[in-house]
Amino acid sequence: MHGMSRDADKRYLVAALALLLAYMAGEVVVGLLAGSLALLSDAGHMLTDAGAIALALFTMRLAGKPPQGAMTFGLKRAEILSAQANGLTLILLAAWFVIEAAQRLISPPRVDGMAVLWVALAGIGVNLLATWVLSKANRQSLNVEGSFQHILTDLYAFIATAVAGGLIVATGIERLDALAALLIAGLMTRTGYALVKESGRIFMEASPRHLDPAEIGRALAADPDVMEVHDLHVWEVTSEFPSLSAHILVRGGQPCRGDCHAIRLRLENMLDERFGIRHTTLQVDHLYGREARIEPEALRQSLPGQRG
Repeated sequence: MHGMSRDADKRYLVAALALLLAYMAGEVVVGLLAGSLALLSDAGHMLTDAGAIALALFTMRLAGKPPQGAMTFGLKRAEILSAQANGLTLILLAAWFVIEAAQRLISPPRVDGMAVLWVALAGIGVNLLATWVLSKANRQSLNVEGSFQHILTDLYAFIATAVAGGLIVATGIERLDALAALLIAGLMTRTGYALVKESGRIFMEASPRHLDPAEIGRALAADPDVMEVHDLHVWEVTSEFPSLSAHILVRGGQPCRGDCHAIRLRLENMLDERFGIRHTTLQVDHLYGREARIEPEALRQSLPGQRG
């Protein structure tokens, strides 16, 4: 099923890429014929969107390669690198728009409001279609989400540009174009920061947002045969690939429900069914002659009382 989902995501990304490239080519032609630098600049912006999708497709292919040699997890985190690159690109573009908008507020150039309005309206239609296509892909993948946010931000940009173009036609105030660019830059910064932050969590091996390590530790400690839980680690290899490792000590010298292997299997099934964690490494041993404890310290305060 995961492979089928990945194939579907690729088809959605390719369809969105084709839409953007076709519109960008038309925009370049119109911009050259009309001598419009604004339209050519917007075409350059769409080129970054197309580049983001192309990068996402490339990294999906890398991530699909099997583990080999030193890469024991394969190249799955290539998708997270792509998401981070998309986020950084949005932030850098936003900075460029702020600088350009500041210059235009000081010395506004002549803006053909009607041309801006019509091209922006066409861009809204294209980006709505591209957004709809990508919305059907698996956006739990940070790689796909990065591409989606690029397209969604571009949609907002075209809406703001269309409003600015219409107001310029109605009022003749050409500084409205720069004000729209500042609004777009703010949206891009927020989206880019969110992508960089989320991909950074994965690189720093933080636990997935939907999984609470303390709750997982309590669930492990609640098993009737478990006496001690320590060295509990929960992290993400890549999007939708949570992993867990822990050292579990069970009753030693007392009756228990099966041997260590049976207990480990029971705990693994619980982690899969309750938390959706299938990649687990549990070291299960017997506890003899010392006080039970739960580590790390952050978990010890929130887990059930120790059992002797």
